[in-house]
Amino acid sequence: MSGTSRPQFVLFGSSIVQFGFFGEGWAATLAHLYARKADIINRGYAGWNTRRALQVLDKVFPKDARVQPSLVIVYFGGNDSSFPDPTGFGTSVPLEEYVENMKKIINHLQSLSDTTRIIVLSAPPIDDVALNIQFARSNGKPSRTNETCRVYSEACLELCQDMNIKAVDLWTALQKVEKWQEACFIDGIHLSPVGNKVVFKEVLKVLKEADWKPSLYWKSMKNEFDEDSPYDPFFDDGRPYNNLSNWVLPDNDYWD
Repeated sequence: MSGTSRPQFVLFGSSIVQFGFFGEGWAATLAHLYARKADIINRGYAGWNTRRALQVLDKVFPKDARVQPSLVIVYFGGNDSSFPDPTGFGTSVPLEEYVENMKKIINHLQSLSDTTRIIVLSAPPIDDVALNIQFARSNGKPSRTNETCRVYSEACLELCQDMNIKAVDLWTALQKVEKWQEACFIDGIHLSPVGNKVVFKEVLKVLKEADWKPSLYWKSMKNEFDEDSPYDPFFDDGRPYNNLSNWVLPDNDYWD
């Protein structure tokens, strides 16, 4: 555990969260941008639905924790929207129960502290054709469709509106990309670098536009150990210090 104290951003969800820390993933990019401002914590569990999430909610977010997160980004819904399996096993959760489960998750997160902010990501679209090739069931039928994803996405967004919670409409945002089926996914369901970039931009837009106090937008947050020092890099250009604490690769303007 680090001896310094930074705001915590916890990302809680299924594969879009867990795999978002890989390569050019949206979570990895968020961690890069906030590297000296906040700790980005991965609580992603591939294959999970809201039922599994509720089982561990108190363990992942204990109410008596010494430090509570400043931000929680939540994503569940894609797995919930799967069609029921005749065996009764699997990730399918009826729509009404899904909405109720998401409400319980949000209520729990709101109870953590007065300053814990929440962003919910709705179910993204899927490429029906590619998904049926990669993940079709043994009977040849699809495990889910883009239409069911739309229904669960809209239900999630409606809940967030009713609860005054910031939300990102991934189902719509990803489909704005030209040839989105091929561009945004690697297998019809998991995000490509292009798809991850869309998610990152949508999340950053919410952080920038939210009227939260204190602001959680990266430019508004203080960098850790940002004071000038005689040990800063010296470029012999006349400046006494070349303080790099506010510089984010490749360039700060890149992120606007």
